[in-house]
Amino acid sequence: MIHPMESLAPTILFGAFDRHNFGDLLFPHIAATLLPGENLIFAGLAERDLRPYGGHQVMALIQLAAEMGGQAANILHVGGELLTCDVWQAAVMLHPPDQAQAAIARLDAQTQERVAWAQDFLSCSQFAPYTLAPGLFGRKNPVVYNGVGGVDLSCRDEVFRAEVETKLRAADVIGVRDRITLAYLAARGIAARLMPDPVVMVAELFSDEIRRHAREGETARILAAFPQGYIAVQFSADFGDDATLAEIAAQLDRVSHETGLGVVFFRAGAAPWHDDLDCYQRTASRMQSSKVKIFTSLNLWDICSLIAHSRAYCGSSLHGRIVAMAYALPRINLRHPAEASKETKQSAYAATWEVPGLPVTTEVQHISQDMREAMALDLAALQHQARELTSRYRNEFEAIRAKLK
Repeated sequence: MIHPMESLAPTILFGAFDRHNFGDLLFPHIAATLLPGENLIFAGLAERDLRPYGGHQVMALIQLAAEMGGQAANILHVGGELLTCDVWQAAVMLHPPDQAQAAIARLDAQTQERVAWAQDFLSCSQFAPYTLAPGLFGRKNPVVYNGVGGVDLSCRDEVFRAEVETKLRAADVIGVRDRITLAYLAARGIAARLMPDPVVMVAELFSDEIRRHAREGETARILAAFPQGYIAVQFSADFGDDATLAEIAAQLDRVSHETGLGVVFFRAGAAPWHDDLDCYQRTASRMQSSKVKIFTSLNLWDICSLIAHSRAYCGSSLHGRIVAMAYALPRINLRHPAEASKETKQSAYAATWEVPGLPVTTEVQHISQDMREAMALDLAALQHQARELTSRYRNEFEAIRAKLK
């Protein structure tokens, strides 16, 4: 049972940090640090304990609403691509991998059945469950969206879009992290603010914690193994066909040979549809370089420390890129072949906030070329951009915070 402080309406930090995904796990830490003295409650779609990975003890939002019984509260959507995460995706990612694969095999091609299964699992009737349903808490409460994304909204069906737009019209303030989402909402008469992703704050807020993790455990062993430095590399499991892995291996061999740097593979998410150690092992086995290691820790701060102490980042994770941005490191995002002709959250974010002249996204056959270009960029420009983004985010967050009771 929730017993919030009588003198202070609680602020519910709501998001997809009920599963293991790098950026999602960071969001509530950032919001909590920027809301000192607030009475905070951490909520997702499911009750989960992510503390072993550096995350939070998370309550299920629907259960929380029932327990609070209409009590006044602020609701802050902490960040992420929440506007396009549908109920099927959410439910699958909240299952253990073996159960998720069984559900996908059984239901993936059956649209109505999979939606019904997902809504039953999450005890909700929504299609976009990481956006707050109006009236869930029984009274008018301040509802805020903090640097969220919705790049694919225009591609979703009319029913899904209508639900999201209705929810957004009921919100008090909406901060979005890319110009594509901003333009989509503006075209539908929904006012929103443009702001950087919250993770731009990671170096400013958590450098002490990140340095501590670099002195201990797996990151310390990586730093000892590669005193000349290394590139932090990550990609999701959908890159895992043999031909793609062979090309990634060849490209990384070339980068390692040209720079003398090691290559360290890491997972930015262990939830279903995220990263898979087997893909890294298969890639490493195809490489000629001996300067290759696989980083196995899933601790949030270990992952931050690995990226922060690298010489560059290369991967499919948007938040791998944004942590590299926060530390003024060269970075490129990998683009899956199936997404070559479409806008993605990675390309949309980079087009909105990235340093001019830096490669935005790259196909696997261009990794070495684009990595060279990224590493040749002036360090002062990267440092200036990091400072600009943290300043912009602080200003925008203060405007959001002013809406909270």
